[in-house]
Amino acid sequence: MKQTAVEFLQECLSIHLSHQQQMQFEGLFQQAKEMEKEQIMDAYMEGGDWEELPQPRFDNYLTGK
Repeated sequence: MKQTAVEFLQECLSIHLSHQQQMQFEGLFQQAKEMEKEQIMDAYMEGGDWEELPQPRFDNYLTGK
């Protein structure tokens, strides 16, 4: 599965942060990942002629399956 921009940033920063600092930022990274997911869903909906999101197909896209 491809890495998202948020996951890439989290991985890069983890090299430079202590374990305690990583734990302090964990909530922010989770929030950023949810925001990123919502943006992808919005873009998908705007790019197609969908009345509602085809959930299994979208979930496969996000998980790389």
